[in-house]
Amino acid sequence: AVKAIKPSWRNELEITDAIQYLVEHEYKVQPHLVSGWWKDTGKIEDILEANRLILETITGDIQGDVDETSKINGQVAIEKGVKVRNSIIRGPAIIGANTEILDSYIGPFTSIQNDCRIIHTEIEHSIVLERSEIIEVGSRIDESLIGREVKIFKCPPRPSVFRFMVGDKSEIGIK
Repeated sequence: AVKAIKPSWRNELEITDAIQYLVEHEYKVQPHLVSGWWKDTGKIEDILEANRLILETITGDIQGDVDETSKINGQVAIEKGVKVRNSIIRGPAIIGANTEILDSYIGPFTSIQNDCRIIHTEIEHSIVLERSEIIEVGSRIDESLIGREVKIFKCPPRPSVFRFMVGDKSEIGIK
């Protein structure tokens, strides 16, 4: 249904349009009462807030390889295949399988998915999706949502320029 509907006047996919599609195509549609909390994640602030709420519930579990020069503080989940070298990770945070963290600071409320590389980087209160790389950006990344297979890196020193390949409906903040 979601693949069949078009964005609304707000340029968002509407749940009511998806439900209407299901009804019109004679799918079985039933209500479900949600107990506990629920969060609409239509905006980046909402996604980061949902991430924060979920991370506040995790229990630390280190299954990956953390070297002796690294420091893990608070509730941090490090999945299998992760390599942490000369870094600080402050929880709550989760590091997905087969991710490499090198000479970096991962701050609270950060979720990094599988197969990422974070090198010479500081990041907190952010989400990094799978197979992304962040290498030596020069400033701390905060309150960010970084998509799948994204590469963020510091360009060579000369000429001093920004270089972007940015998808639809993206935001970039530069100071």
